[in-house]
Amino acid sequence: MARVKPKRHNIRVDMTAMTDVSFLLLTFFILTAQFAKPDVENITTPSSISEKLLPDGSLMTILSTTDGRFYFTPVENGTERMRLLDNMAKKYGTTFSDKEKAAFTKVTAVGVPMNQLKGFLNLSEEDQENFKAPGVPMDENSKELIDWVEQSLAVNPDYKMAIKGDTDTKYNRVKGLFEGLRDIDFLKFWLITNQEVGPTN
Repeated sequence: MARVKPKRHNIRVDMTAMTDVSFLLLTFFILTAQFAKPDVENITTPSSISEKLLPDGSLMTILSTTDGRFYFTPVENGTERMRLLDNMAKKYGTTFSDKEKAAFTKVTAVGVPMNQLKGFLNLSEEDQENFKAPGVPMDENSKELIDWVEQSLAVNPDYKMAIKGDTDTKYNRVKGLFEGLRDIDFLKFWLITNQEVGPTN
């Protein structure tokens, strides 16, 4: 007696749920993505084989240009930025209006001396982007850059810091920065570099 072959049915997979999940994930990643802000100056960083990543939050950054200018980028938190500005205003005997404080929460980086900061904050965002900043003073006569770091730590001692220097930055400029950080006993920070392929075994 011949075997009865079962009738074969076409398999149909309902992909509706998968499509919904895909769009939900896509929407989530788009809404939560944080795009890196462009640097105020073009910096060509040295290369290294280090694979350590920078911390995501509570990070302040110092940029050092080829001509020896320094920029200071406070942490992103707007409330803590206002407290930092109040600390610096108290130290340098000045005051800032609420409008200037609000503008400070949006700046990419501080690149002017304290005596020019009020004027800079009163510029439009477009004028701020086109402004040729002289840099934050950091020399034998004035160490405002170190004051920015110190007053940031007064707001939150858990802040971390990264330094991004150009490959052509003069050594004595960076050395002065390191010595200033040592003077306030701030000895741990990251150096931002380009990823280099490590040696093969």
